[in-house]
Formats: sequence, C-alpha cells, structure tokens
Amino acid sequence: MAEAVIRGATSTSVDGVEVRVRTALEADADDLQWADGFILGTPENFGYMSGAMKYFLDRVYYPCEGKLNGRPWALFVRAGNDGTGAISSVRRILIGLAVREVQEPLLIRGEFDDARLADCEELGLTMAAGLEAGVF
Repeated sequence: MAEAVIRGATSTSVDGVEVRVRTALEADADDLQWADGFILGTPENFGYMSGAMKYFLDRVYYPCEGKLNGRPWALFVRAGNDGTGAISSVRRILIGLAVREVQEPLLIRGEFDDARLADCEELGLTMAAGLEAGVF
C-alpha cells in the first residue's frame, strides 16, 4: 500500500513536489515540520493504530505542537477488523496538532486487489496535486 501511495505522490504528472518517505520508526518532528503536507499509513492492530505509529506520534507531538497548524494530511489503513479504531485514534492525536484532514481515510478491509492499489496511488496523487496547485 505504501509503495502505491508513493507512486501516486511521485507521479510525473505532478511537478514541484518533493516527497520524503520515512517509516514510523525513522520519522521525527523535523520531517513533519519540513513537510507542507503529509500522508500517514498504518495497519490496524487490535482495533488501534500500529505500535510504531503510536510511538511516532508520541515522539513528535510536543515538538510539533503549535508548529503545524493547518497543514494538510491524509491517512491509509489496512484493517483486519473494521478499521474505525485505527482511524479515530490517529485523528484524535492529530486534532491536537491543529492539522487539516484533506481526504477521507483510505480504509482497506478484506480482499486486497489491484483496484485497491489504484486507490492508494490516487491518494498519493491527490495530495501531491493539491499541494502543487495550492489547493491544500
């Protein structure tokens, strides 16, 4: 899923958008402060975001508090259950950073096929195109 989102974000149809890719364990507050917008991805584990995503958000929350106001963000989730717990837990934390959700979360449950990969690419492309056009 992440590779498809990256493919969309780095599409040749979008110019002037630099993409930085980090895992949740690699990323830090400087990465978020550098970004004009960001996309997060997580599996749903036990009805919640992954432990790595929670650890990332714990590490960046206070260093980024008051510094990301209004930045656009989007989310993709691969769910084993219904995915709502992972989505709501990420949203709850990001509300405190005053960032702006610009797309509905891409939630993939059940069977995974090429159509779902196309949805992932579209998520990345939409964020990149929105940043390029100044819409976000």
